[in-house]
Amino acid sequence: MDNTGLGGKSIILRIEMNTQEIKFGQVASAIFEAGGDMVAIDVIQASGHHTVRDITITVTDSVYINKITNSIKSLHGVRLVNVSDRTFLMHLGGKIETQPKVPIQNREDLSRVYTPDVARVCTAILEDPKKAYNLTIKRNTVAVISDGSAVLGLGNVGPYAAMPVMEGKSMLLKQFAGVDSFPICLDTQDTEEIIACIKAIAPAFGGINLEDIASPRCFEIEERLRNELDIPVFHDDQHGTAVVLYAALINALKIVGKSIDQIKVVVCGIGAAGVACSKILLSAGVKEIIGVDRDGALASGNTYGNSMWKWYAEHTNPERIQGSLKEVIQGADVFIGLSAGGLLTREDVMTMNDKPIIFAMANPNPEIKPEEVEDIAGVIATGRSDYPNQINNVLCFPGIFRAALDCRATTINEEMKLAAAEAIASAVSDEERNPSYIIPSVFNQNVVKAIRELVVKAAINSGVARRIPRE
Repeated sequence: MDNTGLGGKSIILRIEMNTQEIKFGQVASAIFEAGGDMVAIDVIQASGHHTVRDITITVTDSVYINKITNSIKSLHGVRLVNVSDRTFLMHLGGKIETQPKVPIQNREDLSRVYTPDVARVCTAILEDPKKAYNLTIKRNTVAVISDGSAVLGLGNVGPYAAMPVMEGKSMLLKQFAGVDSFPICLDTQDTEEIIACIKAIAPAFGGINLEDIASPRCFEIEERLRNELDIPVFHDDQHGTAVVLYAALINALKIVGKSIDQIKVVVCGIGAAGVACSKILLSAGVKEIIGVDRDGALASGNTYGNSMWKWYAEHTNPERIQGSLKEVIQGADVFIGLSAGGLLTREDVMTMNDKPIIFAMANPNPEIKPEEVEDIAGVIATGRSDYPNQINNVLCFPGIFRAALDCRATTINEEMKLAAAEAIASAVSDEERNPSYIIPSVFNQNVVKAIRELVVKAAINSGVARRIPRE
């Protein structure tokens, strides 16, 4: 998702002015000089020498909001009454709610949905637990769960501050794929407690979406839950990123005319997303992947305290190449950045093979700005919405959960992820595909349908579907 803080933002300042001490032109100048653009002025109240006005202002970056408010506060004769940020207003009272599917209008309705008739439904499920899929919300409901330890670019903000993100995820699941969900933030970052909590609430849900859980803890939590639950468990930060990245790579390779089994890929940042991206590329047929983290290239034979790094070193870098990013990127065809801004230079890209593919996905600042290498790169993608080719998880998780719920999959396996990537890539036609358009918009209504179709087939063919849904 776009976590850059960029794009047009609107705020409303309510100010009280003493017109004997200051003119409105001085207020307008202060706003303009602080980076704001006034688009509307409304007089709320006027009496004597005092006036209250609402000023609607747009800014290109949220950093200007503080500059503008501080500038207004410094003016003599002006009192800043209130700042209304449209983003905060959208979050008032939370962004989602639950509603009954049928109204309760009389005593008979009450008895059917609650006591005493509901006992008949409980008994039916007791006798055949699989009926929970037909007779409860389990059929179409996912739990969106976080411990708040790795939220967006903010880091370990805890369960309370993580909640707005989980609510947003629930909104996206519903709007794009018709999947109901509950945001759940756990007040623990202990691996065993997290696993126990999720297992305890799992009967109510048809799937579990893990979100914003720090590496390496996230690996064990997901693996354990996948083994111990009979419903899909999907850590979106890992696999959602991987699916969309592979979809983008499918189309990028078509543009530069290279085969996936003949490319050299360098992955910078071997955390949750870096590992998942590498795994899906290995499954897709990439033969040479070199992972680079803060201590250089990962290679078998080296000692790693992180068990996932040990696994990574043993399954990638077949030539056991050592060295820094600057050294190992020489002769590479693809750069995948999941690390930090500014790590890649134009000089580094110039040492890559002809028509290099650059996926610089660090947020808010990519490993290299597209404008620095647009003349030498074959294709460029980022994680930001203000550049072409945004690698956005929203393209993946709604459709993949729609499919998993519809076929009652026991898991989301590698075959299903590859199918989701192929579906996303196919949403860009041969006529549309170009270096600035390798990935569809998140608002492309055909994406979820395409993912659902191919992922259901993959689940059935791989033996994890418990139901063959109607078309």
